[in-house]
Amino acid sequence: MAIIYETKNFILESHEHPFVSREEGGHLRLKIKDVSVSDRTQLDLEIAYEYMYLSMIAGESLEKAMNKCGVNVVKVNYQDMGNWAFKKNKTPYLHMHIIGRAKDAKVQVFPESVQLPDRSTGFYDLFKPLNEEDIKEIKKQMEFLLQEEKYQNNKWKLN
Repeated sequence: MAIIYETKNFILESHEHPFVSREEGGHLRLKIKDVSVSDRTQLDLEIAYEYMYLSMIAGESLEKAMNKCGVNVVKVNYQDMGNWAFKKNKTPYLHMHIIGRAKDAKVQVFPESVQLPDRSTGFYDLFKPLNEEDIKEIKKQMEFLLQEEKYQNNKWKLN
């Protein structure tokens, strides 16, 4: 895992065991630090704003960065999940998978939905996480976006 961006409440990271390989779009995870929060319905308004804000910046940055790195991302999917925690008799915590979708993908074929079989099937074994160049470019794109009027904190009711 490589931390890409961090706030008081959230961590945006590359996913070490991605659902979509980097050459097919890449995979980020936005997770809340308070693991007692199991889904978005438990968020107070300010934290909900931040969750949406960060997901938008992360998705837009992922798409721009991967295209600059030679991966033809045409869409980003956003998925709140956590069902697999129940397989380990654990309580899920809020997190979002932010997944780039490449037009020319061969395994996680676009525009079909992402396949999510159990990890024990071996389906993901050859999937590659984002590399250092990808992560560096995502961070760079986030810096650019954070300067845009659209993402100014005062517009989002964030401190």
